[in-house]
Amino acid sequence: MTDNPQHPDRPDHSSEALQREITELERKSETAARLFDIRRIIGGLFVLYGIIITIAGIVASDADIDKAEGININLWTGLGMLALGLFFLAWLWLRPVAPPVDVEQLLPDAEKGHPSE
Repeated sequence: MTDNPQHPDRPDHSSEALQREITELERKSETAARLFDIRRIIGGLFVLYGIIITIAGIVASDADIDKAEGININLWTGLGMLALGLFFLAWLWLRPVAPPVDVEQLLPDAEKGHPSE
C-alpha cells in the first residue's frame, strides 16, 4: 500500500487500495477453504493408512492368517480403507469447494428498497 502524504504513519485507504486488499483476502480465504477441506484430510489419512495396512496384509504370515480363522483381515481392511480414501478424494475432485459468496452483492441497495416491494 502507498503512504498517505497527509498522515505518514497511516497507509492510504483509497477505494482502489481497499478493493485490492479485499480481493487478496478473498483469494487467501478460497485457498484456505480448499486446503483444509475435511474431505481432503479424511481421504488422505484413509489412503495412507490403507496403504500401510494393505502392505501388512500382503506380507502376513500363515500364522497371522490362521489367527483370523483363515481370513487375511489386514489385506481386506487395507483395501477397504484405500477404497474409502479414494472415494473421498474423488468426491473432492468432482465437487470442489464453492468460492465464498459476497454478501454485499446479494443485499439490495437501500435506495432500491426491498426486492419484494
